[in-house]
Amino acid sequence: MRIERSTGARPRATVAAVKPALIDLFCGIGGLGLGAARAGFDVTLSVDFDPIAIRTHERNFPNFHHLEADVASIHAPELFEAGKLRDSELAGLVGGPPCQGFSRIGKRCVNDERNSLFVHFFRLVAECNPAFYVAENVLGIRDARNEHIVKQALSRVPKKYKRIEPFVLKASDFGAATSRERVFFIGYDPDRVDALGRTDFDLHRSASTKVRTALAGLPSRLRADWNTDERGWRRVRVQPSSSFWDNIQSNIPNGAGDPTTVEMLRSTRRVSGCISTLHTDEVEQRFRALRPGSVDSVSRAPRLNGNELCPTLRAGTGTDRGSFQALRPIHVSEPRVISPREAARLQGFPDWFRLDPTKWHSFRGIGNSVSPFLSEAVFRTMLAKLPAERRRTSVSR
Repeated sequence: MRIERSTGARPRATVAAVKPALIDLFCGIGGLGLGAARAGFDVTLSVDFDPIAIRTHERNFPNFHHLEADVASIHAPELFEAGKLRDSELAGLVGGPPCQGFSRIGKRCVNDERNSLFVHFFRLVAECNPAFYVAENVLGIRDARNEHIVKQALSRVPKKYKRIEPFVLKASDFGAATSRERVFFIGYDPDRVDALGRTDFDLHRSASTKVRTALAGLPSRLRADWNTDERGWRRVRVQPSSSFWDNIQSNIPNGAGDPTTVEMLRSTRRVSGCISTLHTDEVEQRFRALRPGSVDSVSRAPRLNGNELCPTLRAGTGTDRGSFQALRPIHVSEPRVISPREAARLQGFPDWFRLDPTKWHSFRGIGNSVSPFLSEAVFRTMLAKLPAERRRTSVSR
């Protein structure tokens, strides 16, 4: 399936100063792309095969170009055409290929057909010839059982690229409230990017955010009838200014933000996704008795500790894999699992980010995403390594 979408006008002057262009493969709902846009890149094209994820992406990035397509079946000319780019304009090819086959949780199937998409990412690096590439995945991709896939993928990279040895970054080291770790595969053309090494990515570290701070201002007691998207719009209490709060409430890149959602936040302080989950009395009693940081004996769901980090949020499976809901953590003080908006806060998605109307798709999108806090730090490093003349380039449109 291949559906090209341009969901809003992208006004360009005939000769205009534009930001360095990226193509975001496997874009999901936009964790990687949001960080890149905040760092100063023009995310010219976002590509994904999942119609639900790309619908959410379109809503939150209305002036980006979108392509609903299977990355395994597309080639560079299609990407450049969909993104309205010339090949010489592409600064970076970035993306997070599906990780389920590499994960240390679940079936850990080395023959999972989705594993080949990691190889296709690097095939497109060779075809698109970006100044740099950034791919991310789960820790399990470095396990011995996946070594052959990684070698096959990296063998597609042209020899002119300098490759940094794959390394791990943790979202909490860059201001997020979750300990989520990801492996990054980064390479660059030394003729177009200044010398780059592993330690360069430590420059934008910041203090982690504790769970209690991340959830501040959101309603803690969710009424039973707040069980629909419409009823899940709730008021947020204003918090003292901080780096975390500013990123949660504002810092909207050009071309991003669903106008209705942004206006609702600004005018009425309301956000989407405060949707309740109905539990039986028995379940509520079990949850109420749990100490912070302990695990429910039946569901195996952990109770959040307000003074610590949130464990890695999981995505569950799509309709093609049984539609299994991932475990959701239990709220810090209430006898319930967290809401989609609380999950978004913990992962680092801003309050102006419009979530899917359903809990299931919201949690899947959030759980599959890189924290925008982490991705922004990565792309700030990449932007700083572009020569000044490439950071803002005049082109004809």
